[in-house]
Amino acid sequence: MDMFHIVLLEPEIPQNAGNIVRTAAATGCVLHLVKPLGFSLDEKHLKRAGLDYWDKVRILVHESPGDFFSSIQGGRLFFFSSKGHHAYHEIPYQDGDYLIFGKESVGIDETLLREHEESVLRIPMLPGIRCLNLSNAVALVVYEALRQGGFEGFQEEGKL
Repeated sequence: MDMFHIVLLEPEIPQNAGNIVRTAAATGCVLHLVKPLGFSLDEKHLKRAGLDYWDKVRILVHESPGDFFSSIQGGRLFFFSSKGHHAYHEIPYQDGDYLIFGKESVGIDETLLREHEESVLRIPMLPGIRCLNLSNAVALVVYEALRQGGFEGFQEEGKL
């Protein structure tokens, strides 16, 4: 089974998607891109941000949110929004979880958040701050999930 699934619902900014490709490559996550996308998958900015990691990541492209949700086989769904009742670090993650993030401009659709209210998680921030950069939020959540698992199978120490 794949460790975790990173899901980007209708991402808009190619540089963020490219950075998330790098995070997925470094962590063994599957990346789901849910259309419509705000960029072309062959844009040079997207490729530059992902560097040479594209071939190291399993990327699944879904034609719509409905297409994505109908494709899920097992695994729990967690939606990340400032409207969540629980903080992202309060949840015990497990292999196969889907970590779902919304588009940069408006986040995840309110209807979807209401349908999954108990699975909506937030990243704590100071008052008056709307949100973190999407690629930073993804990295933060993925690495918390990995930390909880003790980084099993990951490099333990660096070399000089």
